[in-house]
Amino acid sequence: MRHRRIALIALAIAAAGAAQAQTGLNRLAGTLDRMQKNFDIADKDRDGLLTREEAKNGPTPFIYRHFDAIDRAHRGQVSKDDVAAYLHSLQRPAPAASSSAR
Repeated sequence: MRHRRIALIALAIAAAGAAQAQTGLNRLAGTLDRMQKNFDIADKDRDGLLTREEAKNGPTPFIYRHFDAIDRAHRGQVSKDDVAAYLHSLQRPAPAASSSAR
């Protein structure tokens, strides 16, 4: 389920940037894949959640720097779904197409 949510966010990001070159999309997919792997590496107790300490000590500097914003429920731990929701909230809506007729 969590991997599916990350994949859906990747598709949303890709759709928003459809005009991007293929290499840009490949880079994005690689970034999401690395994020998932790094999350798993940092999750020392394998409970599917990162504490602030795990994020600090693991290869997850982005999660550590944005921990309070990602932890919207103020649980003191974040899941991959929490990270995905935060990344989704950072997306800017695509600009509306201009329909100026000249």
